[in-house]
Amino acid sequence: MARTKKVLEELSQRGPHEVLHGDLALVGLPGIVCTPKSGLGLPAVAVGHGWLQPARRYLGLLRHLASWGIVAAAPGTHQSPFASHRLMSSDLATTLDICTQVRLGDGQISVDPKRLGVAGHAMGGGCAILTAATDDRVKAVATMAVTETRPSAIAAAEKITVPGLHLAGEKDLLAPAVSHAEPISTGWAGPVQLRTVKKADHLAFTEGRHWTEIVLHGKPQYRTQRLSRALITAFLLRHLAGDKRGAPVLDADVPGCAIDSEHSREAAAAA
Repeated sequence: MARTKKVLEELSQRGPHEVLHGDLALVGLPGIVCTPKSGLGLPAVAVGHGWLQPARRYLGLLRHLASWGIVAAAPGTHQSPFASHRLMSSDLATTLDICTQVRLGDGQISVDPKRLGVAGHAMGGGCAILTAATDDRVKAVATMAVTETRPSAIAAAEKITVPGLHLAGEKDLLAPAVSHAEPISTGWAGPVQLRTVKKADHLAFTEGRHWTEIVLHGKPQYRTQRLSRALITAFLLRHLAGDKRGAPVLDADVPGCAIDSEHSREAAAAA
C-alpha cells in the first residue's frame, strides 16, 4: 500500500516535461493541444468534452498528460444543447489525424500513429468509445463519468478489444454508474477496469467555473481531478508508451477509488 500511495502521489504531480500550448484552429479544428516541448514518436490522446462544456475545462488534464510525455488535444466542437454524438466522435478521429500528420511545435515534436488513444468526460467519454469502435488506430480508451450516446456507446463497447479504464462518480446523479459505466464495462470486449471515485459528482472532473453548474449536477473537485489525472496518466503511459511505472496504481485499489470490476472477455473465452 505504501508503494501504491507513493506512485499515486508521483503521478498526480506535474511530470518532467516542459509543456507547450497550441490552438487546433490553426490547422482547421477549434480546440486546444498541449505537447511536451520536444520529442519524436510520442503517444497522443484525443479528449472529448462533456455536454455543454468548453474544451478549456479540461486544460489541466491536457497539460498534465503533456508533462508526462503524451500529446493531448481536445476539440472544441459540438458544445450546443443539440450536439451530435456521431459528429463529435468523428472530430476526435480528426484530432488524432492532426496529431499524427502535423509536425507540432517548432518541428521538434511528432506523434507515432501506432500509439494513439481517446478519452473523454461524460458525453465526450461516450463519443470516445464510438471512435474506438470504428478507428483501429486507437489502442486505449479512458473515460470519466461516461454517459450513453446515440448511437449507443454501450453497444459500441462490445466491439472494442483494446484496454479501457472507466472512472465513475459515486455521487453522480446525471450519469450513475449502474446505468452508464457499468453496462459499458460489462460489455467491453477487451481488458477493462471500472472504478468509482468517492464523493465525486458529475462535474467533479471538470476545471474552473462555468454557467452549466446552474443546470447540471455538481462542481469541480480538486481531489477528484488529481486522482483521475494520476489514474489516466498511469493507464495511458502503460498502454500507449509501454511505461509501467504506474502499475502499482492500476493493479490495486487506491485511496478514494477502489476497483469495482475488472475483466477481459477475450481472456475468459480463451480459458
